[in-house]
Amino acid sequence: MWTMLAARGWGAAGVRLTAGLRGCAQQLPAIGTEEGAAEAPGAGPQHPGTAVRRGVRQIILNCQAELVALQKCEPSFHPALAIVQVNDDDMLEVKKLAEEVGLHVVHICLPEGTATEEVVEEITKLNEDPKIRGLVLPRGLAVSDAAINAMVPEKDVDGITDMNLGRLVRGNLSECFMPPAASAVMELLQQAGLTRPLQRAVNSQPCWCGTGVTYRPDRFHQSDVIVVTSPAPEGLGEDLLKADTTIIAYDLPDAVFNSSSSPQDFCRNEPGPSHDGIGLLIAALQIKNTVESSTRWLKQQQHKRWNLRPLKLQPISPVPSDIEISRAQTPKEIGVLAKEVGLHPTDIEAYGRNKAKVKLSPLDRLKEQPDGKYVLVAGITPTPLGEGKSTVTIGLVQALGAHLDVNAFACVRQPSQGPTFGVKGGAAGGGYSQVIPMEEFNLHLTGDIHAITAANNLLAAAIDARILHEGTQSDQALYNRLVPTINGERRFSPIQLARLTRLGIQKKDPRTLALDEVKKFVRLDIDPSTITWQRVVDTNDRFLRKMTIGQSSTEKGFIREAQFDIAVASEIMAILALTNSLDDMKNRLSNIVVANDRKGQPVTAEDVGVSGALAVLMKDAIKPTLMQTLEGTPVFVHAGPFANIAHGNSSVLADKLALKLVGEEGFVVTEAGFGADIGMEKFFNIKCRASGLQPDVVVLVATIRALKMHGGGPNVTAGKPLSKEYMEENLKLVADGCCNLQKQIQIAQLFGIPVVVAVNIFKTDTEAEIDLVCQIAKHCGADDAVPCNHWAAGGRGSVRLAEAVRRAADQKSSLKYLYDLKMPIVEKIRTIAQKIYGAEDIELSPEAQSKVDLYVSQGYGELPICMAKTHLSLSHQPERKGVPSGFILPVRDVRASIGAGFIYPLVGTMSTMPGLPTRPCFYDIDLDSDTEQVTGLF
Repeated sequence: MWTMLAARGWGAAGVRLTAGLRGCAQQLPAIGTEEGAAEAPGAGPQHPGTAVRRGVRQIILNCQAELVALQKCEPSFHPALAIVQVNDDDMLEVKKLAEEVGLHVVHICLPEGTATEEVVEEITKLNEDPKIRGLVLPRGLAVSDAAINAMVPEKDVDGITDMNLGRLVRGNLSECFMPPAASAVMELLQQAGLTRPLQRAVNSQPCWCGTGVTYRPDRFHQSDVIVVTSPAPEGLGEDLLKADTTIIAYDLPDAVFNSSSSPQDFCRNEPGPSHDGIGLLIAALQIKNTVESSTRWLKQQQHKRWNLRPLKLQPISPVPSDIEISRAQTPKEIGVLAKEVGLHPTDIEAYGRNKAKVKLSPLDRLKEQPDGKYVLVAGITPTPLGEGKSTVTIGLVQALGAHLDVNAFACVRQPSQGPTFGVKGGAAGGGYSQVIPMEEFNLHLTGDIHAITAANNLLAAAIDARILHEGTQSDQALYNRLVPTINGERRFSPIQLARLTRLGIQKKDPRTLALDEVKKFVRLDIDPSTITWQRVVDTNDRFLRKMTIGQSSTEKGFIREAQFDIAVASEIMAILALTNSLDDMKNRLSNIVVANDRKGQPVTAEDVGVSGALAVLMKDAIKPTLMQTLEGTPVFVHAGPFANIAHGNSSVLADKLALKLVGEEGFVVTEAGFGADIGMEKFFNIKCRASGLQPDVVVLVATIRALKMHGGGPNVTAGKPLSKEYMEENLKLVADGCCNLQKQIQIAQLFGIPVVVAVNIFKTDTEAEIDLVCQIAKHCGADDAVPCNHWAAGGRGSVRLAEAVRRAADQKSSLKYLYDLKMPIVEKIRTIAQKIYGAEDIELSPEAQSKVDLYVSQGYGELPICMAKTHLSLSHQPERKGVPSGFILPVRDVRASIGAGFIYPLVGTMSTMPGLPTRPCFYDIDLDSDTEQVTGLF
C-alpha cells in the first residue's frame, strides 16, 4: 500500500501526479546511468541524493546535445521555456537549468490573488507564441482546472492537463509528456531499491487526501510509501507509518513527519529541504520535456502529405443554380480543414464556422520547406459574359485534391460587391466547381474590402483637411497644433521625426527648430489640381464619377472637383495584393503618392502623417481568408485589385502561404484577371517581380462561344440571348476564331512557360467543335489541350486537365520578363504594345508625355508598367475581335501607383466606377425572414 498526501493549493495536481504514477512506472531510464543504460551488474541501492545529482547532470548534458543538434538543422530555431510565477515563488532551479541547456526563459510574475481569468489570458498568449515550447505553471497558486487545461498539450511539460493525462493512460506516449513529478518519484523508488513496494504501488489502489479529495480516515492504513506534495492535513501522523515506510516529500520543511519509527526519508538530503533532491530532479525533467517538445515541433514542420477528407459530390442534371448547389453541400468546419492542410490551431482566426483568417506566421515556420508547383490560369480574349477562368481554377484544384490525391490549393480574388449587385454576378466559380458557402464568399467575406475602403477614405479626408488647415493658419499656429504640449511636454511623433529626417532636419526637440525649419515642416503646400487620390465605395454608382466637394460654409471656400472610384480600384487594394509582409505593406502605404506640391515634388501618405493609421486599419486584411471548394479542398481568398488600372491578380501572400503548405509535390493554382494579354502579362511583369515566384504552367481557358465571336460571329451582349450561331455547330467560325487562341499561346511562350489549353465545355458545344479546338491548340504550340466538364461534373470533369498540368509541370522552364526595368518608360510601353497587343506603334498625348517626364524626374522611371485598356480586344478598340494588327495604340494619360509599385498608362477611356444597368442583379436578391437564407443570388 502507498499513500498520496496532497493539501493546500496543489490537491488537484496531486491527483494528477498519482494518475501519472500508475501508468509510467517503467518508462524512464535509471537516473545516473549513461544515456539510460542499466546500472552495473551487482550494484546495490545507493544513496538517492548522490544518484539524483548525477542523474540531473546527465539529463542536462543530454538536453544540451539534443538542442545543439536541433539548431544545426534549423539555425534560426531558438526555443523558450515560459515560467509563470506567483510573487517570489522559487523557480530558480528551473531557470538555471533551462539557461544552462540553452533554452530562452520567458519569466512572467503574477501577483498573489491573480484571478483565474487573468492566468488563462497569460496562458493563451504563451500558447500562441511559436517560440514557447514549454510552459510551467505556478506552484504557489491554487490553479484551477480551467487555467491548467487552457494550456495546449504540446507545451504542457508538467503533464498536468486532462488531455495529456488521457493520452498517457491510453499509452500514446509519443503525443504526451510523462509528468516530471511522477517520473521523479518512480526514479527515486528505483534508486532506493524498493522494487516490491514499487510493484505494489503501481498495482494497488492508492489512498489520498487533501484539497479536492474527500478525507476518509478509514481508508488509510500503514503504508510502504507515502508521497507528500505539500503540508499534510491535520490528524495524520504516525498511524500511517511502519518501521520501513518511505516518505517522499517535495517542497517541505524537514519536520513534516517526526516518527519514532525512523522511516526512510531518502529524498531529503541532509541537512536541508527537499529542493536539493526531488525538486531538482523535477526541474531537470521539465527541461527534458521542453527539449522533447521542441523536437516534436520541428518534426511537425516537415512537410507531410495531407490527410484531406474530400467531400462527396452527387451532380444532377440539369445543373441547378449555383446557390442551390452550394446549399446542398455541407462544408467541413474550418478548423478541421485547417488541420488537414497542416495549419495549427494558433495559425487561424475563425470567422464563424466556414471561413478563417490565416496568420502570416506559418511563412516563417515553414520557410525551409520547398515550394510546390505554381499554376497560373489565364484566358483568351473573353466575351462580356466571361469564359470561366474561376470555374476552371476551382475545377482543376478539385480534380487534383479530391480525385488524384495531390495536395492542391486554389488562390482566388475576393469579388467586389459592385458586380455582385450589378450585372456580372459573383466570382466563386460556378456549377459543381465553386467556393462554398458562395453567399459568404460574395458578400462581405471577412471585411477586407471594407477595411480598404476605410483606409482609402481616411487618407482622402486627411488630404483635404490638411489643405484647409494650411490655408487658414499661420506657420506657428500650425506648428503648435501639429506638435502640441501635452502634460507639460512637447514631442514629435515617430512619423513626424521621419518627415524631419526626409527634410534634412536633424533635430528631435520641438523647441529647437528655426523659423524656416518650422515652415518646411508644417507646409506640405499641396497643389489641389494634382491630387490623384480619390474616395472609394464598393457599389456601382455612376453619379459619383465626378462631383464637387467642399461646398459647405465650414470649408471656407476650399472647393474642388473630385470623384469616387469603386473600392477594388483603390491603390491600397493593389498594395495588399503585392505585399510580401507586414513591414513591406507599411512601407508601401507610406510611399503612396497622393499629389504634388507646388514645386512639383511628390507628397506621400507619410508626409500627410496617416500611413501608420492606414497600417492599423489593414492589419487584419493582410491575412488571407481560408475557405473550401464543393469537394472540400482548400482555397485562399485574398485581395481583388481592378484588372485594368491594377494588375488583377490575387495576393502574393496567399500564393506564398499555399506553396509552403502543399509541399514540393503539391500544386497551387491561381488566376489572372481578363485575357492573357492583360492579366497574364501583368502577372509575369508585375506580380512575379514583386514575389520572386515563377509559375511552372499556364492554363489557358478557351470557350467555343468566345472563339466563334473572334471568328466573326455576332456581338455577344450581357443580358441578351445568344444568336443562333452560338447555339449550333459552326466549325468555320471556330477555326477562324482560333487565331486569338494562337496569339494568346504565343504570348505565354514569350515568357518561357509551358501552356495547357483548357476548353471549358458548354452544353451547346459539339464534339467536332471541341476536337477541332484541341487539335489547333496543340498545333499552335500548346503542350496539351483538353476538354473540361467541371461545371457539370465537378473535379471529376477536370481530371484530364489535372493530369496534363502535372505532365507539363515536370518540364524545365525559366521565366523571361518581357522588358528590363531600366528601359525608359515609353520604351516599356511600346514593347508591351507591339509584342503583346500586336500594335504597329504607340502615340502619347502631350499630357501623357509630360507625366512620363515628371515621373522620371521624381525617380520613378524604373517601375514596371501596368497597362489600362479594354479587356474585350487585343487592341484598344473593344469592337475589334480576333487578332487586330497595324494599329497605333493611343496613350492619353499616364498615372502612377507608387506604393503598389507600378506606372499605369491609360489607353482610351477607362472608367474606375462602373454603373448599374437597367435591370441589376439586385432585383432577384432577397432574404428569407424565417430561415435568414439569401435567395436569388445567382
